[in-house]
Amino acid sequence: MEQEQQSQAEEQLYTLVLAPNPSVMTGPGTNTIVLGDATTGALVIDPAVDDPAYLEQIIAAGEARGGIRRILITHGHPDHCSGAAALRARLGVPVLAFSRQGVALADEELEDGARLAAGDDTLRAIHTPGHRFDHLCFLLERAGVLFAGDLLAGVGTVVIAPPEGDMGAYLASLRRLQRLGLRRIVPSHGPVILDPASKVAEYIDHRLLREQQVITALGQFPPGATVGELVPHVYADVSPALHALAAQSLTAHLLKLEQEGRVCRRGDERWQLLS
Repeated sequence: MEQEQQSQAEEQLYTLVLAPNPSVMTGPGTNTIVLGDATTGALVIDPAVDDPAYLEQIIAAGEARGGIRRILITHGHPDHCSGAAALRARLGVPVLAFSRQGVALADEELEDGARLAAGDDTLRAIHTPGHRFDHLCFLLERAGVLFAGDLLAGVGTVVIAPPEGDMGAYLASLRRLQRLGLRRIVPSHGPVILDPASKVAEYIDHRLLREQQVITALGQFPPGATVGELVPHVYADVSPALHALAAQSLTAHLLKLEQEGRVCRRGDERWQLLS
């Protein structure tokens, strides 16, 4: 009962509007967040699509919290910002993101550690590259609730696709979360994560296990192997229909290992272990 009451209290801190963009990559759709109150006004995180009915839901949620004053973007992938221009045009409010390089339509850039008023709490921008170079999470500081974008998902894992994605940076961002004392994580896709410490540790362990599987698979190809040859060995537990996506994360693992001097790449795109 106590946990249920706590969960209900935390949900009053924000309104979740599910975008109508379900897919293999987005799951049931993008979780758009509206938070704030009549004193500070409302903030919107990740208006995902330009859909009139969906944007009306966001605006209504914002009006219940004093009216929308800012639009925040976690990163520049289309399923996180494709409704931002239309929402800005409707409301005349600025779009904020980590960089205009990542989100070209941004009116203002948010540096790591920037703070915004959100009701009786403060929302802190945290630069968490890895999934994408411009990725931000937003921490509601007093509540300990993290709006995590695509750093984690409510179900499954996150694709790391070079060159925008970087596996070493991704692991560093996950480890940064471990120092924040989080109570809840609200990802952009899937359900709320109720045990952040366990989930973040699980994500790190999963990536390190995949890394070891890459090394083991390379050991079976003394002359070296291509990404296409390695995928069935490393991702034997994943449906072949998803192997094209898996190949992106596998490449990210190889690039990390290359940066660490543990593998090398030949001119014909074959990868080899270094002794």
